[in-house]
Amino acid sequence: MEAPAAPHSPAEPEAAENHVDIVVGSPEAMGDMGRRLAGLLRAGDLVMLSGELGAGKTTLTRGLGEGLGVRGAVTSPTFVIARVHPSLAGGPPLVHVDAYRLGGGLDEMEDLDLDVSLPDSVIVVEWGEGKVEELTDDRLHIRIHRAVGDTSDEVRHVTVTGLGQRWATADLGVLSA
Repeated sequence: MEAPAAPHSPAEPEAAENHVDIVVGSPEAMGDMGRRLAGLLRAGDLVMLSGELGAGKTTLTRGLGEGLGVRGAVTSPTFVIARVHPSLAGGPPLVHVDAYRLGGGLDEMEDLDLDVSLPDSVIVVEWGEGKVEELTDDRLHIRIHRAVGDTSDEVRHVTVTGLGQRWATADLGVLSA
């Protein structure tokens, strides 16, 4: 007979995780979700976006930028890698990064100075999984799933996972329409 598992020691904190699953029916609804997300974010927050090409990562970020009241059109930063959108509303700037063309982890992204920008900004990284997790233990990971292939299906299944103490008790349910 096996001995029972040892109880979790308070000296070894578990990683806090909080998540919600959302069905988004249109690009407009994805933008709306981004605007609602803006109400949860503050300077120092890192948001990682994952999903297939055309899943809606930039559409979500565009809505987020509108919700934060930032300057400039939020478009895909694929060829410039990163764009900074200063706030017009006295809030934190939005740093929008597209890590699709970057191969390695945080070392390759070092020239972007994300670690320097993070305390004062909201940083959104498309294709950031496996590349920016070292920036902070507290981050929001948004995975967007869509039908692939020859389809006109606009429905997206979005999983929002808050990691770390910052997100442990956040009401992620407000992101649902």
